Amino acid sequence: MIKNLLFDLGGVIMDIEKNRCVKAFDELGLKDASSYFGEYSQQGPFMALERGDIDADEFHHILRGGFDKPVTDGEIDRAFCQFLIGIPVKRLHQLEELRSKYKVYMLSNTNPIMWAATIRDEFRKDGREREDYFDGIVTSFEAKSLKPDKAIFDRVVSQLGVKPEETLFFDDSQANLDAAAALGFKTQLVAPGTEFYDAITNLGLI
Repeated sequence: MIKNLLFDLGGVIMDIEKNRCVKAFDELGLKDASSYFGEYSQQGPFMALERGDIDADEFHHILRGGFDKPVTDGEIDRAFCQFLIGIPVKRLHQLEELRSKYKVYMLSNTNPIMWAATIRDEFRKDGREREDYFDGIVTSFEAKSLKPDKAIFDRVVSQLGVKPEETLFFDDSQANLDAAAALGFKTQLVAPGTEFYDAITNLGLI
């Protein structure tokens, strides 16, 4: 029996576009900008920031060495946040609706720069705060581990107090879903161009 819904953020709740971010860093002068960004994971200082190995100040310092001209922290952050397109308000309403029937949680590979700016602001679009939509949140930079590592799913269980067999996990990465399924979570792929709410409806959960 499903009691908990666990959502990835990027590609599931929030629309994202890697190429916008790569273009912004190219225009800012970051050498080989595309080499830092994969389809479902990031590399170098971007990955270290997301995993909580370094903080925002260290990230800025390290990344600044990859530019051929002086850049400010703000310029770096604005280019980085181009990765995020936004959250349609209808999805915020859907999360509210789901919380009337289930415990709703978020598990996201993310970083403190986006978390404290664009992500926060997108959840405020309908007059509420990000934390108003969830019963609990686990982020990679706070957990110091990244999906699909087992450690971050263990953190979900210990921090949120959920049982994997009672929890349906939505993600746009099959590798993340496979890792969760191996630990007993129920899983649902949210493929590009599809909506998590449609999947919930098709499964007869609402």
